[in-house]
Amino acid sequence: MLLQFPGPNPNEVDLTPTYDAVVVGSGAAGGMAAYVLTAHGFKVLLLEAGKYQDTGKILHSMEWPYDHPRRGQMPPDHHALTLNEYNIRALPYAQNSPYNKVQSYVQGWSGTDYSKTLVVDEKQNPYTGTRYAWVRARAVGGKTNIWGRLALRLSDYDFKAKDRDGYGENWPISYADIEPYYDKVDLYLGISGHKENLPYLPDSKFQRPVKLTYSELHLRETLKGMDRVLTPYRAGVTTDGLKHNKYRSRCYGRGACGRHVGGCDIHAAFDSPTGLIRPAWDTGNLTMRTNATVYEVTVDKNSGKATGVSFLDSETRKSYQVKAKTVIMAASTLESARLLLLSKSSLYPNGIGNSSGHVGHNFCEHMMGPSVSGFMKDLVGKPKTNDDGRPGGFYVPRFRNLDGKRSDFLRGYGFEGSSGTTMLPSSAYATPGFGEEYKKHVRDYAGAIIDMGAFGEVLPRYENFVEIDPVMKDAWGVPVLRFSYKFGENESKMAKDMAAAGREMFEAAKFEILSASDEMLPEGWSIHELGTARMGNDPKTSVVNQFQQCHDVKNLLVVDGSTHVNASCQNPTWTIMALCWRSCDHLAEQLRKGEV
Repeated sequence: MLLQFPGPNPNEVDLTPTYDAVVVGSGAAGGMAAYVLTAHGFKVLLLEAGKYQDTGKILHSMEWPYDHPRRGQMPPDHHALTLNEYNIRALPYAQNSPYNKVQSYVQGWSGTDYSKTLVVDEKQNPYTGTRYAWVRARAVGGKTNIWGRLALRLSDYDFKAKDRDGYGENWPISYADIEPYYDKVDLYLGISGHKENLPYLPDSKFQRPVKLTYSELHLRETLKGMDRVLTPYRAGVTTDGLKHNKYRSRCYGRGACGRHVGGCDIHAAFDSPTGLIRPAWDTGNLTMRTNATVYEVTVDKNSGKATGVSFLDSETRKSYQVKAKTVIMAASTLESARLLLLSKSSLYPNGIGNSSGHVGHNFCEHMMGPSVSGFMKDLVGKPKTNDDGRPGGFYVPRFRNLDGKRSDFLRGYGFEGSSGTTMLPSSAYATPGFGEEYKKHVRDYAGAIIDMGAFGEVLPRYENFVEIDPVMKDAWGVPVLRFSYKFGENESKMAKDMAAAGREMFEAAKFEILSASDEMLPEGWSIHELGTARMGNDPKTSVVNQFQQCHDVKNLLVVDGSTHVNASCQNPTWTIMALCWRSCDHLAEQLRKGEV
């Protein structure tokens, strides 16, 4: 039986001790930091700006749409920002909105009433500057409560990308340095997949893979002749179960897994609360303070070391301070950059850890938009399968710029896709007509549709950055971020190639194409923000070292996506956790020796 995560009264948390570490943020990075350090026996305070929400009770993946008063849609006083609003409206997007609550675009997907409390209210959390679709979650577990579950490794094609094409900087680590920690994450959290022996997409320690549908198997065979690979979705999901974690359940392929953005109400998919924080809690070494909006890293004026953090109670707005031997930033890429920039003092006039001037810069992510949709004639009208319970469909790894041949753009992209029969076929919205004929057409084509969309690497550029807005503040009186960030020519060229390649693969498989797009979605759509405090060996051009310790402040670590040197084209969650585990093992050794 799955046990509810304990939710202590925030006012009962003891803030008087000097903790071994204070961790800011409770998502993938914060949860991992808490788990590793408490397992080493250190006393950790975990701070989360939101509250604990039991996703096992609120996601309702087994509920039929007709059992919900609005078929899963949010109440009429809630509004999800639309694509056109991101493209046309000036920031902050929710300003002057007639709706009581405004949320990011992810809440515009089907069945979003279940996850509406897991993402922030844009009215309370504004930001300014250039166009950006920023998805944020303030709840214990952060975005791991709703993540898409694709769990991929990087390789030396990513860590040493500069050696291949001359652009940017190499990471100060290689695949050999992080491989043992990828293995640890795989075995501790569970991952499903199929071995392919690809040097540019290393295999994991897989559990049982997601079963491919007939059309996906057909496309896999087709792509073999094009020197490309289609592999089952590498999901951060335990399909065989985990004997060492009583808070997780194995996936048994039931429910509407895509209804509420992502997430999993039986916790077969990894989420930080059940995968990391609850095991950390059970050590007796973890203290968690929810509703804690951190606004500053505090500093010793003599040594320059971090002494702890200051935070506001998210509900009462009362200010508190807590002391710790080490401070670990895991608030998510952009929020961590914001906090570093806000933490100014006479010693750090440009923000703590920012002597290089690179905090907030080299911002990168994944570009999305180009996609293709089609159907397989042989499956039209055939008996249906039940595919709502699959935690993912398939993945086509990068195939551009691998063998020395150069495209007219740098780096590469991969495709995520799916097919099969779902509760609400995607073709229902675009199918013309009404009545009996319309219903028959939707049902006949329901299991024949196959879609895929691309995720491409956005190059890190110094001129793509975030900074503190000099005027605008959030609902707690904390200055907000201002964006100066746009896709460039490389991304535009890549988008055209993505669209052409998607169509090429579907045509080779003899799928009839229903639609195709080469348009880029707005910046931020991938939810994969990276690079604002990148790692490196040179303190003049980087913010942290290979163990994610700030060059300027040895007892200040940044362990989320901020430290990535480039985005690659693979989803970052598994890499964030592997790097964090490695860094926290190193930190534990230093703490024992009294070196921080």
